[in-house]
Parts: sequence; C-alpha cells; structure tokens
Amino acid sequence: MIYEKQTINCRGKLLDLSTPLVMGILNLTPDSFFDGGRYGEVDAALFQVEKMLGEGAAMIDVGGMSSRPGAVLISESEELQRVVPCIEAILRRFPAAIISVDTFRSVVAQQTVAAGASIINDIYAGRYDEQMFETVAGLDVPYIMMHMQGNPSTMQVAPTYGDVVQEVLHFFIEKIGQLRALGVKDVILDPGFGFGKSVAHNYQLLNALQVFKMTELPILAGLSRKSMICKVLGVRPENALNGTTALHMVALQQGAKLLRAHDVREAMQVVKLWGELEANR
Repeated sequence: MIYEKQTINCRGKLLDLSTPLVMGILNLTPDSFFDGGRYGEVDAALFQVEKMLGEGAAMIDVGGMSSRPGAVLISESEELQRVVPCIEAILRRFPAAIISVDTFRSVVAQQTVAAGASIINDIYAGRYDEQMFETVAGLDVPYIMMHMQGNPSTMQVAPTYGDVVQEVLHFFIEKIGQLRALGVKDVILDPGFGFGKSVAHNYQLLNALQVFKMTELPILAGLSRKSMICKVLGVRPENALNGTTALHMVALQQGAKLLRAHDVREAMQVVKLWGELEANR
C-alpha cells in the first residue's frame, strides 16, 4: 500500500490534502498566455485574490514572470518589484492567506518568503539556480518542483522522449533524493503539462498520473486553459474552461491532490463532484 503525505506545513499553517485543494493563479505579468496584463496593478490583484479566496482557493500562486512558450526572461530586480509589494498587500488585506511564489530564482525565493510567502513553486526544479535547493531547505517551506524539458524559449521545439512517463518519474526520483539529503520536508510534484511536451506526451502523462503516487508525495496538476486543451478542441485559451474542467476530473481520478487553476469556482465544483463519486464507490 502507498502512504501518501496528507499534510504540508506552510510556515505553521497546516494544509490538509486528504481532500484535493485548489491553487488560484495570480499572474502579475503583462505577457502570460491567458490573463497577461490583468492584475499588474495592486488593486486589481487584490480584487482577484478576494474573489479566488471567496471561491475556495486554499492558496494563491503569485507569479512575476511569464513561463509561456517563448517568454522573455526578465531581470531579478524586475521580478522582485512585481511580486514583493503584491505579496505584502495581499497579506495586509488577507493575513490568513497562504501565498505560493512561482519563481526559479533563489534570491526571489528568499525575499518573497521574507515578505510573507510560504511556498516556493519552481518550474525548473532547481536546474536554473543551483542555490535553489539549499535556499528552500534553509527557508523550511514547501517546495513545488516541476518537470520541464528545455526552457521556456525552447521547450516546445520538437520535444522528444523515449517514454515520457518513465523519464519524468526518474527525474523526480533523482531530485527528491537531493532534496531529502538537504532536509526539505514538504515536496509537491508537478509533471509540467505543456512544458517541453507534445499534445500526445501531455495526455500520456495525464493517463498515467497515478504512477507518480509511488513517490508518496502530493501531485499538482497544472492544466488550466493550456494548449493541450486548445489544440485538441480548436479553441483559444479564453474558450478552454469546459475542456479544463473535463481534464481536472481526470486528474483527480488519477490521484492529483492540487489543481492549479485560473477559475477557482469551477475547479472547486469539480473537487466536490469528485468527492461525491468517491463517497459512493
């Protein structure tokens, strides 16, 4: 029997993962693939945070730099200027909020945790910044690590795998060992849908998501409005909510414990329906 970790400690606030949770996305970027430019001003960001928390988001994932295919790498100082004031403003208004920061830079991790963030979400899984693992260990916060082939500039240029599920699993096993050796207690795995994967690779991963449960770590599914939905349905991201909802249910049935979503209310409805299915097996 596999004993999955059921709680994560966010600087003294315990999150219970026995029922799946929803992470609300807050992009502070002008160029994100779906909501770029909407929440660059603090008032707009606070309005969106209030909406997502009210709809049931367990945490808010704040990002200061787009990671969409072909995204431009901004400076560390610009990233900090975008995220730190926003985190401080969110926690002044909503002091109980749990803030995750979407960054791959150790300095940004340090300064955002100092500002009140309590989770680091790293799309590079420590491969961009060799200080990241040690930094997260020292900060003693949960760490979300994602698999990505290549980098945002190159990741969708003919991604190739022998067996995408096995390669992503081996990648995680290696990284988990490194994190455990440093004393990182709470690790969450994100297989990286849309990051260095073809449409077929993405659906192969989704079909086999339960394989990652062998690590005994929580799995995050980041499917919201992504191209793996848009390309199959022939729609743009703004019309991909229905497809997102469909795949969220699949992810939960495959063992995902966190849904990272633009649309919190709809994701929470999926969790509720999934719970009813589980209760009546």
